[in-house]
Amino acid sequence: MRWKGRRQSGNVEDRRAQGPSRGAAIGGLGIVLLLAGLFIGGDFGKFLSDMGQAQMQGGGTSGPSTPFEATPEEEELVAFVKTVLATTEDVWNAEFRKLGKAYKEPKLVVFRGSVKSACGVAGAQVGPFYCPGDHQIYIDLSFYKTLRDELGAGGDFAQAYVIAHEVGHHVQNLLGDSERLHQSRGRVSQSEYNALSVRLELQADFYAGLWAHQAERLGPMLESGDLEEALNAAQRIGDDALQRRGGGSVRPDSFTHGTSAQRKAWFEHGFRTGDVSAGDTFNDRIYNQVNPR
Repeated sequence: MRWKGRRQSGNVEDRRAQGPSRGAAIGGLGIVLLLAGLFIGGDFGKFLSDMGQAQMQGGGTSGPSTPFEATPEEEELVAFVKTVLATTEDVWNAEFRKLGKAYKEPKLVVFRGSVKSACGVAGAQVGPFYCPGDHQIYIDLSFYKTLRDELGAGGDFAQAYVIAHEVGHHVQNLLGDSERLHQSRGRVSQSEYNALSVRLELQADFYAGLWAHQAERLGPMLESGDLEEALNAAQRIGDDALQRRGGGSVRPDSFTHGTSAQRKAWFEHGFRTGDVSAGDTFNDRIYNQVNPR
């Protein structure tokens, strides 16, 4: 991915030196919680809020903080994140102008260990997430090591896909797509709610593909193998793949993000069309046309 020398966003807040937030210790959940919550949007704020309250009631505390000292490699990763976020700003400002709307750029918070957001307290184990309560994206950079070493999805474009997906949740929040999911809570069965959550997540994958399409048009960015990196990441984080990885059976009624095939298909659809109107996953006609059988 050609990213060096490009504009960097000023919307990145670095909280790495603050250390863990009180109540953020998650114990031994580790990779299990990460796999359960990977690339979350939608109603993840409620999960974080509930988790944070439970931890605080349990008296969790952060241990003695160690002095923060970033490595040169991590500082380069921060520069990468700022650059990718800047490309999403360029793309979505332009797309919202086409829609006759103003794009409100999200903040991206880089943290270390755990973080407090408007959605509650979260540890690094939950992976990157978007909080609709404060319009901010949160990521512990150590996640990228997990993505590469634990999930087998390495490469800088796979890392960029992570950010673009979370920005996709922000776009959904601004356009009202997220509200469709929230309004259904308590009015449909759990399996029906999960199916709507899948549609929301697949739309965020579509928006990530659209970002790649439009960012490439704004200035050559892609290198050989980049798309394959993103598609491999989508493959690795499908609900079916994660359930197999966790050692359990594949239970389609519990899916909340979509299968590997679905996530790949919707990213590819976004990259191929570059058209916001082609990504309405809540439109049955569009959904059934794109969704793999």
